[in-house]
Amino acid sequence: MGVVGKGLRAMAWRGAVALVAAVTVGCTVSGPGVDGSGEDPEEGAGTSVLAVKIDNVRAARPQTGLDAADVVYAEQVEGGLSRLMAVYATKLPETVGPVRSARESDLELLRQFDEPTLAFSGAQGRLLPVIDRAPLHAETPQDAADAYYRDSGRRAPHNLYVRPERLVGSAPGADALTTGFRYGAAPGGGTPQNTYTVHYPTTGFTFTWSGSRKRWLVSMDGTPAGTTDGGRVAPATVVVQYVEVRESSYQDFQGSNTPYTETVGSGKARVLRDGKVFDANWKRPVATGGTEFTTADGSPMNFAEGQVWVVYARA
Repeated sequence: MGVVGKGLRAMAWRGAVALVAAVTVGCTVSGPGVDGSGEDPEEGAGTSVLAVKIDNVRAARPQTGLDAADVVYAEQVEGGLSRLMAVYATKLPETVGPVRSARESDLELLRQFDEPTLAFSGAQGRLLPVIDRAPLHAETPQDAADAYYRDSGRRAPHNLYVRPERLVGSAPGADALTTGFRYGAAPGGGTPQNTYTVHYPTTGFTFTWSGSRKRWLVSMDGTPAGTTDGGRVAPATVVVQYVEVRESSYQDFQGSNTPYTETVGSGKARVLRDGKVFDANWKRPVATGGTEFTTADGSPMNFAEGQVWVVYARA
């Protein structure tokens, strides 16, 4: 994206959003030059997080590298399905995938990080210029061909994978996780609960507490969520964050509107940790900041050390 002041880059991005938001079109594409620069994708390597858009339909499971993420965001997409965004800061797995396309609301979510790298397969045609102008490093297979490959054992489009080290070189470390999350001892209270389910229109997530592992075991659509190396996806903390989900300015290739998940604002949440469910509030006043979670009495809501899943649910 070149070396440009953050203020100018943000102004260009807002201008592009305003221009493109007025247009609704229907074709999902992946094209060359998404970052518009032709620069070496290694520029800025190791300085900010890597975010990867990960396919989550049945044909895409089990995924690869999901268990190594520091944070996994789950959002609703077209047809009531879900898609994941995995964020890597403290370690990079050898491979992540299957990689799929980006959505408009990803840009708002990623503003909390300092020029993150976004790995994705492509985007809706009119959204590509908006991604180009966003304050991030956009990396598709057309931008960094040597970082991506197709698995011949799976059917397209559920067979695209990325090698993170070829995009960012090295993990930036925990300081790059400017999410606003706090970690530490659990607050008092909470309701003991072994299982919690979040429903989307045509899919669902279930989190089951494992006392022996001190983790929440993830199931998707009633099936245990594993990884290709045989592991089980098991975050230490799960956040069910209730947000506004509205129509975006874009459609998929079938003409279905793409949902937009509002991650700036405030609202209610439920935090799952240590076999309990805690009622909480969330607040993210500006896109460039992280999200603050507090208990019902206003005290900071600490998360357990380890992977965090944030599942965006309709308020």
